[in-house]
Amino acid sequence: MTLTSMPVENGVNVDALLGARTAFADSPEIARFQWRSSVTWVNGTHSRSDVESFYGFAEEQHHHRSFSLDADHPLQFAAQDNGPTPVEYVLVGLGACLTAGIAAVAQQRQIQLRSVKATLAADMDLHGILGADPEVRNGFSGVSVSYHIDADATPEEIRAVVAQSQKRSAVFDILTNPTDVAVTVV
Repeated sequence: MTLTSMPVENGVNVDALLGARTAFADSPEIARFQWRSSVTWVNGTHSRSDVESFYGFAEEQHHHRSFSLDADHPLQFAAQDNGPTPVEYVLVGLGACLTAGIAAVAQQRQIQLRSVKATLAADMDLHGILGADPEVRNGFSGVSVSYHIDADATPEEIRAVVAQSQKRSAVFDILTNPTDVAVTVV
C-alpha cells in the first residue's frame, strides 16, 4: 500500500517570505519600511482614513488599490455610527496580524488549516477618556484573544503555531511595548 500526502495549502507563499528574510539580511536598508495613512474629518466624530502607499524595499510602493476606512462612535455616544470606533480598529489590527501569522507559521510547518477564528475583547473604563477620573487610563486596561482553530495538528502543535505568531506579530508588539508617537500641528 502506498500512502500519498496532499500538499499543505493555506495560501501563504512561505518561500517568498523566507526569500525576503534572506534579502533583508543581505541588504538591511530594504527592510526599513514606513506605513502611512491619511485621516480626514467628515463630521462629528466621523472620520475617513485612506491608505494608498508606503515606503519599503528602498523605494515608494503603492497598494494595488486605495483603501478607505470609516471610523465613528456609536449612537449611544451621541454620534452617527458610520463605522467602527478607533479602538475597535486596534482590535481588528491585532486579530488580523495574529491570524495572518498563524496562516504563515502553519504553512511553514506543513500544518493544513481548515478554519481559524479569533474572538477579541478589550476592557476600557470611559471615566479616563472623558476626563471624569484622572486616575483611570484613557486606553484599554486589558485585551483578550481567544482562538478556535481546526487544523491537521495536535493541540500542542496548534498552541505552538499561535505562540510563534504572537512572537512575530508587529501589532502585538506595538500594543505590548512602548512606542514613541510624535503629534505636531503644521
